[in-house]
Amino acid sequence: MNPPSAASPADPADRSTWKQTVARYRQPSLGKAVWQLLNTLIPYAGLWYLAWLGLKVSIWLALPLIVLAAGFLVRVFIIFHDCTHGSFFRSRRANDVLGWVTGLLTFTPYHCWRWQHGNHHATSGDLDRRGVGDVWTLTVQEYLESSRWRRLAYRLTRNPFILFLLAPLFLFVVINRFSPTGGGQRERLSVHRMNLAVLIMAVAMSVVFGLKPYLIIQGGAMLLSGTAGVWLFYVQHQFAGVYWERNENWDYVDAALRGSSYHQLPAILRWFSGNIGFHHIHHLSPNIPNYNLQRCHEAEPLFRQVPPVTLLSSLRSLTFRLWDEQQKRLVGFGHLKVTGKAID
Repeated sequence: MNPPSAASPADPADRSTWKQTVARYRQPSLGKAVWQLLNTLIPYAGLWYLAWLGLKVSIWLALPLIVLAAGFLVRVFIIFHDCTHGSFFRSRRANDVLGWVTGLLTFTPYHCWRWQHGNHHATSGDLDRRGVGDVWTLTVQEYLESSRWRRLAYRLTRNPFILFLLAPLFLFVVINRFSPTGGGQRERLSVHRMNLAVLIMAVAMSVVFGLKPYLIIQGGAMLLSGTAGVWLFYVQHQFAGVYWERNENWDYVDAALRGSSYHQLPAILRWFSGNIGFHHIHHLSPNIPNYNLQRCHEAEPLFRQVPPVTLLSSLRSLTFRLWDEQQKRLVGFGHLKVTGKAID
């Protein structure tokens, strides 16, 4: 797929109505929010309990329940994500409280993650401001100029086995336990308080259900949901035709409509992922609740012009490793050999 042309959805001539469109869908709905809470938290808790009962009989009886619980844990994280944007409820206080609770369930410090994710939205698609809340991406030239150790580290972090299987659990269990560089006091306290809350919850659950069952169910659900979440995030910004520009040429609307994917998922996966596949809409207006994203996409012709990334075409993203600034596209490591560029 070639990069979008001048007549792409990011053409300024086509932008006259998008602000009015998104404004109609920014208002949270108490009814929809409460219903989403009920159809997410109750099934998740029920599946967790049923998996515990299943473990008493056989791991094979519990396994499908853990897989299903992982799907609901993805929805829990989407609710958490909405709360960090202040979009799930009208009340900021309600968003903060629910965000903290869902953060506890996903082992994610609320205020710290909100700060990091806000930086991601402000810098997405900007080559000069990479590195906060995104997948480590080097340009071809940066990779060629890197030391052998940095190249090795980069290849390891971009390896699918590490990126999608090992990294997600490490991210939620280990990395989230430490304060990132650059955060303020509130962000640091958020990490410390969440660490204490996670410890108390883990001890309490282990006492009630047993340490081994807790580790199997919680660890399994977090591993699977984390893998799904990291894959979704990866495809949202690593796809054929994606937009990246240097800061002086960076444009907010282009970064949203061309730098964030419209991941066209089947209805059941769209439900479990809380409509996050409409990521182009989310980056254009982060204040839109997840339960309004699809309707917003369908309401504006400009948004429907965004080429979809399907389940099948998203697999191509596994081959992307570097950004070629000359060709303005993502390429694999094999591109270095094809173009005759030295890698040793």
